Amino acid sequence: MDKEQRVLIVPDLHLPFARKEALHFCKDLYKEWNCNEVVFLGDIVDWHSISFHDKNPEMPGAMDEYKAALKQVARWYRAFPNAVVTIGNHDERIIRLSEKAGVPKQFVRDYSEVWKTPNWEWKDHHIIKTASNKLSDIYCYHGTGQGGKYPSANAVTKMLMSVVMGHNHTAFGLKYFTNPNTRIFAMDCGSLIDDKQMAFAYGRHFKQRSTLGAAVIVDGVPYLEIMPISRGERYAD
Repeated sequence: MDKEQRVLIVPDLHLPFARKEALHFCKDLYKEWNCNEVVFLGDIVDWHSISFHDKNPEMPGAMDEYKAALKQVARWYRAFPNAVVTIGNHDERIIRLSEKAGVPKQFVRDYSEVWKTPNWEWKDHHIIKTASNKLSDIYCYHGTGQGGKYPSANAVTKMLMSVVMGHNHTAFGLKYFTNPNTRIFAMDCGSLIDDKQMAFAYGRHFKQRSTLGAAVIVDGVPYLEIMPISRGERYAD
């Protein structure tokens, strides 16, 4: 019998601006669910300093942000040395900036080299294959360009297969679609960012805050895990 597939799904981190206990939370999930694979949904790093949007003058410059993010990425890499990363819009800010400047692709280092993660596979999307012919294969990607109240459900109607995504920090939920032949799901995984960080000051007037959590997929079946961060809970600051 083949080994059971247990995949830890890690949503947006925006390093170095992740929630303080985010790594502790994900390591605990990996152990508790006995996971054997890890998929990051992108926006590993924030790159506020090279954003095309207005920048906060009190934030660190590009090199200082890079050094701080690199230090944090190293902690995640030590915890999960083999993983897939579906590239997020913040991750690719450096690529977009180089393209805008007219720099040919061969002169730009790849993500693994920049972030010193040789065993992480960085790519646009990742498909988790399911063994059952009654379950759809699962399309994992960051979710760039997808929005609405139920972003992943909107993506399912386009992909016609199960979808797992991050990108929309407040979206956290699971919806199923079934027919006589198969079962398809849409899963929004929220994020693991720290809303109090200055990098997210643009959202200070928003009434809704980021929903913190992660997910696990066991042989094609999804499970969402909220991160308990309220006062007195396990991962409170």
